[in-house]
Amino acid sequence: MSMFCYQCQEAAKGTGCTIQGVCGKSEEVANLQDLMIYTLKGIALVAQEGKKIGVKFPKADHFTMNALFMTITNANFDDAVFIEKIKEGIALREEMKEELKNKGVVFNDLHDAAMWSSDSDSAIKAKADSVQVGVLATENEDIRSLRELITYGIKGMAAYAEHAYNLGKENEEIYAFISKALAATLDDTLSVDELVALTLETGKYGVDVMAMLDAANTGAYGNPEITEVNIGVRNNPAILISGHDLKDLEQLLEQTKGTGVDVYTHSEMLPAHYYPAFKKYDHFVGNYGNAWWKQKEEFETFNGPILFTTNCIVPPKQEHIERIYTTGSTGYPGCKHIEADENGKKDFSEIIEHAKRLAPPTEIETGKIVGGFAHAQVFALADKIVDAIKSGAIKKFFVMAGCDGRMKSRSYYTEFAEKLPKDTVILTAGCAKYRYNKLDLGQIGGIPRVLDAGQCNDSYSLAVIALKLKEIFELNDINELPIAYNIAWYEQKAVIVLLALLYLGVKNIKLGPTLPAFLSPNVAKVLVDNFGINGINSVDEDLEQFLG
Repeated sequence: MSMFCYQCQEAAKGTGCTIQGVCGKSEEVANLQDLMIYTLKGIALVAQEGKKIGVKFPKADHFTMNALFMTITNANFDDAVFIEKIKEGIALREEMKEELKNKGVVFNDLHDAAMWSSDSDSAIKAKADSVQVGVLATENEDIRSLRELITYGIKGMAAYAEHAYNLGKENEEIYAFISKALAATLDDTLSVDELVALTLETGKYGVDVMAMLDAANTGAYGNPEITEVNIGVRNNPAILISGHDLKDLEQLLEQTKGTGVDVYTHSEMLPAHYYPAFKKYDHFVGNYGNAWWKQKEEFETFNGPILFTTNCIVPPKQEHIERIYTTGSTGYPGCKHIEADENGKKDFSEIIEHAKRLAPPTEIETGKIVGGFAHAQVFALADKIVDAIKSGAIKKFFVMAGCDGRMKSRSYYTEFAEKLPKDTVILTAGCAKYRYNKLDLGQIGGIPRVLDAGQCNDSYSLAVIALKLKEIFELNDINELPIAYNIAWYEQKAVIVLLALLYLGVKNIKLGPTLPAFLSPNVAKVLVDNFGINGINSVDEDLEQFLG
């Protein structure tokens, strides 16, 4: 095989992509991403040596966070960018080693990952193709499974940490854990039990990073509030912004004020409309389209330029490339990339001028969708919700958070939402909501039956809501609540959300549309036996199981 990747839900044949990623990445990019991770493990090993003598490397923390984010599914497809990033990582590692050598640290027994080096692009590509670098370098299936589960968890953690960092929030303990976890994936002395413990610890820091990002977002833009979002269009030139980074959106909105250019959100940027700070922009028009996987057809009709702030890129049609701009951790060959200056400011003047030359969006739907049910807003409705539970008007909540994707089997989630009894409420976050957020499912006593908390990271809000209800009803166990979990996953940010829920003690989660390919049978059994995780069946079978 020319590559091997099974980090996302769409892994080919349910086992792994071996020729080209289903996501669209080439074997060269896949192998370079493996080498990027391998290089980060070397940096982590050196950082662990520094930790022993009290030396910290904040530059390495920031580099690792950004580089991990770049390797998330659908984030960056540019092989040239990875080659340069790997070179930067090698130079950083050598700089760190030199500092520690001057303090008397000896590196003779460090793993090869801390030692390999190269000056040429061809040598880097050759190393990327070597068998020691990729996922399959770990021969034991269960050890490999746990190492990858941890790695994918910290990839998601790094993504959320970068969003918080862009808003001025950091947590050294999160950086320290990421470094510790990366180094641990090279430690052949660790047993399965020790790696299982590290997996749960990954979930603990997943909770911490989502709490930090929640504080960063709400501190900067206010607490999300109930909002009706327009899904129609106006007759102005426009920019479509996709991804998750609210700081990028803020800068774009500031720079488009008074230009005659409207701004629309796409996919995971939809929840930006719920934040009070963004409501002052009268050219912040609404949301265009659906989840990330429909972007090829929706970019066709949008007509204007598109800005990707984070992952969720689908390799575009050739004729769309000149309209697509990337920033942050994203990249695609041929697309213009917008870098931040040393103060974090990004100049969006080129994309704004580009928009002025293009036609307004073509309308593909009309109406409004409602969201903004993050934890603060739900707490404001707590009395009404508690009364509805006590009266029996609400019998059960269904957490249907997570990701959407291309598989036809994901129609399961639409059917599931439609067939839920009318005395149930859906709690959602992430782009999974696009499977049912435009259905007319009605209300219960003025409470919409779909409560959208926001982006995938706002799954944290759903956990906070559950913990608050546990407190209100004076329960001993979060699993005693009338809440069931039917979660869809796609990529690594969903992995850290899952691990966070497991750390919080949530059990009996249904995970679909397929279980991760990176779970070996034995590791899957651990999750089943200890947490009750199981896959989906037919809608009717699962409803019967959930409703008992």
